[in-house]
Amino acid sequence: MKLPVLLLAFSFAALVPIDAAEKRPNVLFILVDDQAPFDLKIYDPTSPLTTPNLEKLAAEGMVIDRAYHMGGFVGAVCTPSRHMIMSGRTLWHLPIGPLAKTHCPPNLEKETIPAVFNRAGYDTMRTCKQGNSYEAANKEFTVRHDASKRGGDAESGSAWHAEQVLNFLNTREEAKDVDPFFIYFGFSHPHDTRDGTPELLAKYGAVNHADEKTLPPTNPQAPPLPRNWLPEYPFHYGHPDLRDEVAVSGVWKNRDAVTIRNEVGREYACVENIDIQIGRVLDRLEAMGELENTYIFYTSDHGIAIGRHGLVGKQNLYEHSWRVPYLVKGPGIQAGARAEGNFYLLDTLATLCDLAGIPAPATNEGLSFKPVLMGERKTVRDTLYGVYNGGTKPGMRSVRKGDWKLIQYDVMEGQVRETQLFNLAENPDEFLTQHHDSSVVALTGVKPEAHQRDLAEDPKHAGKLAEMKALLLEEMRKHDDPWRMWDQPDDGLVPPVEEAPKAKGGKKPETE
Repeated sequence: MKLPVLLLAFSFAALVPIDAAEKRPNVLFILVDDQAPFDLKIYDPTSPLTTPNLEKLAAEGMVIDRAYHMGGFVGAVCTPSRHMIMSGRTLWHLPIGPLAKTHCPPNLEKETIPAVFNRAGYDTMRTCKQGNSYEAANKEFTVRHDASKRGGDAESGSAWHAEQVLNFLNTREEAKDVDPFFIYFGFSHPHDTRDGTPELLAKYGAVNHADEKTLPPTNPQAPPLPRNWLPEYPFHYGHPDLRDEVAVSGVWKNRDAVTIRNEVGREYACVENIDIQIGRVLDRLEAMGELENTYIFYTSDHGIAIGRHGLVGKQNLYEHSWRVPYLVKGPGIQAGARAEGNFYLLDTLATLCDLAGIPAPATNEGLSFKPVLMGERKTVRDTLYGVYNGGTKPGMRSVRKGDWKLIQYDVMEGQVRETQLFNLAENPDEFLTQHHDSSVVALTGVKPEAHQRDLAEDPKHAGKLAEMKALLLEEMRKHDDPWRMWDQPDDGLVPPVEEAPKAKGGKKPETE
């Protein structure tokens, strides 16, 4: 008696090992808190920071040179940034923004990374800092272990986050769980307070300085000053009493060379510890046989200044704070590849869905950069738009196209109105006139070329300045920016009077 064709097919399929079937890729998404790309040798070969696991990740995958966060409308820039990562929404279309009532769909958390991957049959897990993120979306993860861990030992520092991931992987292995996984591997460091482990602090000549009335000790092993360090910012940045510029433990208002070198050393100690913890997780994935089928992403929610341009925080639009590191390794990505990218962090959701073969949610506004990862394109966007609107309004705006970049400041009730124009091919450090001062050069050891300065006042570049201003207005209109700079048409806008909602419980954000 012949078995029915369907029964034969079913019987054959039942005998095929699971490994023979096409496995959906896993995802390990690593997010650190406050890191400039230029900390890493991958972006600055002169950096003394040791990160062998990240360097291996870069060598086996792709380095993106132009990845940006779109900006923020609160001092806690991480909050809108993490909302954008989770939802794929642009800045002015977020549920916490001033246009939320008219420009954001309801129940957006059901269309965020964890919810989308849950519906696709993935096991989702998250560990990260507590607070200043998208809480409604965070709750969508099936397994969640969040806590702010910025201490200098295993229990109070970055090792704790690694332990949560390792426990999750061990549980999967014990249960013989074959579902694909999505792990959101977030760290609380290197965000201040940058309490490093004793051995790594010693390596970078730093101490966990906590006395506001004294300076840290001078140590020749401390990292050099950033190339574009300044002892003070040349005009008001537009956010009076900004916590990140006046109250960061270890720095406070100090910008002297000893303080900044010590704080950079603390940053490096925290980042090397993060690298060690990433290595532990990658080793475990390899031992489980899961590494080759896992897309590994490494990025930050935004950059950070720590002395660059005389600033300490991330509430600015220079490359060190607007740009983020972005590394990706996984199936189909050529080892040792590098691309411009030209994308935002908010493009992550669309890309993750594309790589996993999952339709992106209708609420997503990001663009997939999978074609960049697969070597089919070098860039995603032609133009990049940036905002800092957390202080006095309208705030700061930036636009970049190709090598040219414009930053405008309209702050302190119109008392400060500044325009900066940079050719980043010729002036990648965004040197200002103040960087040419002999006293600054003596401390940094970096003497800028005569042409490496802000070009906004240079008559030879008047045409380019007008072009970039027109482009900025176009981007502001395109993204529903509710404010206008002093030299732009008001478009009949009435800027919203309500501010972004306070953190749950009425508490102040950790960064203001």
